[in-house]
Amino acid sequence: MSLQEKLDAFKADFETNKAPAAAIEAFHRSTRELIENGNAERALKAGDRAPEFTLSDSDGNLVSSRDLLTKGSLVLTFYRGVWCPYCNFDLQALEEVADDIRSRGASLLAISQQGASSSRKSQRNNKLSYPILTDQGGDLAERFGLRWTLQPYVIEFFKMFQVDLPKIHNDDKWTLPMPARYVIDTDGIIAYAEVNPDYTRRPEPSDLFPVLNKLALSTAR
Repeated sequence: MSLQEKLDAFKADFETNKAPAAAIEAFHRSTRELIENGNAERALKAGDRAPEFTLSDSDGNLVSSRDLLTKGSLVLTFYRGVWCPYCNFDLQALEEVADDIRSRGASLLAISQQGASSSRKSQRNNKLSYPILTDQGGDLAERFGLRWTLQPYVIEFFKMFQVDLPKIHNDDKWTLPMPARYVIDTDGIIAYAEVNPDYTRRPEPSDLFPVLNKLALSTAR
């Protein structure tokens, strides 16, 4: 079963059996507005220079994009948090191909606004071999053009599902990154970008392989 098929099956069950109609409408409306406002079009794209960053992993170790890019290309996935089942399916799908990514000379990282304890839980629950870095306040997401502020009408349903983002993020903000996946070449230029304001839609991890193969071939020359 593909990643998107898993997401579609989960969504059908959630919307049919678990969520009240008002919550479903609020989530759909929020996504519609993100799409109509053109948020994804303002995010960084292939050909743009990626922002450099140094962020902490869930054990407090600093991870530098500059250091990693001296060793090979970099695959980033922006992750909404431990509470998001769609995002957890995405992390699991990336884990299934993590060795294939690394065999192509790339490093794999997830980026999230959530605190370290939540990231450790995400890593345990999803059995990840790659780190989740803490983007405190969503500053890196903002530099990539991904951060957005939740609408007041949808915040009440996040609270209903006990998703208190300011507490999870250790800040006072109701913000999230749009789900996004990037490949950054060793020169810091974005070689692949997939940004979708609809959090229930994700690209297949195997879509990365042609890009990584091309970068690896270019590096070997």
